[in-house]
Amino acid sequence: MRLLIVEDEPTLGDLLRRNLTARGFAVDLALSRSDAAAFLDVETYDAVLLDRRLGDGDGLALVKQIRGKRSETGILFLTARDAPADRIEGLDAGADDYIVKPFDMDELNARLRAVLRRPGKRLATVLEAGNLTFDAAMRRASVAGQVLDLPRQEAALLELLLRSQDAVVRREEIQRSLYGFDDDVTPNAVDAAISRLRKRLRAAGASVEIAVLRGVGCMLEARRS
Repeated sequence: MRLLIVEDEPTLGDLLRRNLTARGFAVDLALSRSDAAAFLDVETYDAVLLDRRLGDGDGLALVKQIRGKRSETGILFLTARDAPADRIEGLDAGADDYIVKPFDMDELNARLRAVLRRPGKRLATVLEAGNLTFDAAMRRASVAGQVLDLPRQEAALLELLLRSQDAVVRREEIQRSLYGFDDDVTPNAVDAAISRLRKRLRAAGASVEIAVLRGVGCMLEARRS
């Protein structure tokens, strides 16, 4: 899943990016409203975490830009503007949640997951296929009850495949879900991630495997005996 953080305080923005990247998201960081608008013109995000008081204007205009596209993107305001009128204005504009600074990072993650679980969003808590289970909240995979230790990007790939069972996930979708604009992505990065995860699942005795459609993408399917 891909997130956009819109925060004009670089230290806080980087802290949020590192925290959410560690939890398996591909994250882009915009330091201004204009940068965020440019990102939104070329990319679709599962959720946007948005400050209101930005150096070049009120973040409220970005909510209108997102909702104007009839997007199902989750929107969470992260702001120091805590007056009831500000909260009402933000929610009425189309935001899903309004979190006042300072905030607890664990609470932020819980509220983000709650927004992504709402009707029209994609985030279920526990995903299963055969004897393979993935806990999206804990970022933990297991095969037949045995924990499978996965690096961040492989865990993100597994989550994407589990959410798209019985359908081919194209290479472009894998890349946008695993990597942000600032990530250093080599030409074979997607193929390497698929190969590593495929080997781990086989070694762990998973009853599902990754079928690769060369040049197109891959899908999760029942393992052939």
